[in-house]
Amino acid sequence: MNSHVDVIVVGGGAMGSAAALSVTRKGKSVLLFEQFSDGHSLGASHGASRNFNTAYQEPEYLTLVSEARLLWDELAQETGVQLLDLVGLVNHGNLAALKRVRAMHEQYGIESSFLSAEEAMSRWPGMHFRGEALFVPNAGRVRAADALMALRQAAEARGAQFHYDHPVRSIDVLNDELVQVVTDEGSYTASRVIVTAGAWTKKLLGEQIDIPQLVVTQEQPAHFHAVDASMEWPSFNHSPDPAERADDYWYSHTYGMLTPGEGIKIGWHGVGAVVDPDARDFAPEPTQMAALRRYAREWFPGLDADTFVPISCTYTSTTTGDFVLDRCGPLVVGAGFSGHGFKFTPAIGRILADLCEGIHAPEIFRAHRAL
Repeated sequence: MNSHVDVIVVGGGAMGSAAALSVTRKGKSVLLFEQFSDGHSLGASHGASRNFNTAYQEPEYLTLVSEARLLWDELAQETGVQLLDLVGLVNHGNLAALKRVRAMHEQYGIESSFLSAEEAMSRWPGMHFRGEALFVPNAGRVRAADALMALRQAAEARGAQFHYDHPVRSIDVLNDELVQVVTDEGSYTASRVIVTAGAWTKKLLGEQIDIPQLVVTQEQPAHFHAVDASMEWPSFNHSPDPAERADDYWYSHTYGMLTPGEGIKIGWHGVGAVVDPDARDFAPEPTQMAALRRYAREWFPGLDADTFVPISCTYTSTTTGDFVLDRCGPLVVGAGFSGHGFKFTPAIGRILADLCEGIHAPEIFRAHRAL
């Protein structure tokens, strides 16, 4: 293993893998260190499916998701691995917010349209709708596990070296062009170090780079059993209606999608208990799970709310919900992606590689902006 490379990436989930690929595309040498084994389920990148959702109001996110779509397609063509299932995504609940999203879609050339509740229920009988729903046909699911494999395959084909079960013990800035990274196997240096360590970001960086507070929570979505295997399932986002008292028991908005072979994934968003990522119990919180089952029973006639498998994952979030993509000296950090980051993965990788070369990320992602 080379002891000096152009760039070291610390953290081998989706964002770190995408960063490694983007750096190699610039002709640079890359070492990636991941503390756990390949395909582990201890962070935020595991699982078979994620939403590919374009229902954003902010220009920066709409620009980023449009780029990500092109890059997902490029990666799929390069590796021969299907990465997107464009089954469509339906958004419902807070109609005023959805109308703002629809207006932004018109500006950005994103196809979407409103369906009445009756039209939506006729098309997707496994779901219940109270009012109009915004449907985005060129959205759906990312095949998350396959995406990790494809990112690694493409990066290694360009010379990147991925090393799993290699926890990083320290990151020390020696000067503006040299960083030392120490693992149990040895000491390595690089001109730039990209840290994409999720819930372990602050533990690794300490006070070396001024980033906003990152809150780590243990989330607990679940896969519910579909009563009719022939039903069509779009991906979905559902916001509580502020005018409806019937939604008062909700913890947050919900999201979900079909995970082939596992069921329909449904989850609250960012409301789990704050945890130390090295001291998780992985157990579902009973009250939240009971509320999620109630939600499934009320809103999904096509599901059996009593037949479910809980999932445990971590969110690492900023207070604003915006990502952190920034650089301080030779250190580059990508953090705070939880809950809505996976769809952007290849575009995030491009930004992290650009940051290594002094190209700034959009202002909304700068560390001082997210405080």
